[in-house]
Amino acid sequence: MSKAMSRRADAQTLALSFTLNGRLQEIEVEPHELLLDVIRERLGLTGVKRSCDVQVCGACTLLVDGRPVSACTTLAFEVRGRSVLTIEGLAENGKLHPLQDAFIEYGGFQCGFCT
Repeated sequence: MSKAMSRRADAQTLALSFTLNGRLQEIEVEPHELLLDVIRERLGLTGVKRSCDVQVCGACTLLVDGRPVSACTTLAFEVRGRSVLTIEGLAENGKLHPLQDAFIEYGGFQCGFCT
């Protein structure tokens, strides 16, 4: 790849730094990448789910600075400098959070709203 092409490709990405489940993440994202896709596909946390893609079902809900956000309609770069918490981040020292236990015990699917 030529230097000009490489620069053009680099110009199409954004540096993203944010805290995910208490750990600093520093990655490059494309401006159109959704937070849902970055967390699931690039960072490997599959607790957040894709379902409706229109902010209705709640399956993609996670917490950004303690507030619920639909990851299916949030651009990844919107969480720069912020703290994101997924269902995986609720466990402490290898012990499941009571919410995680309840999902398992009662067969909570997706986000649990329909359960």
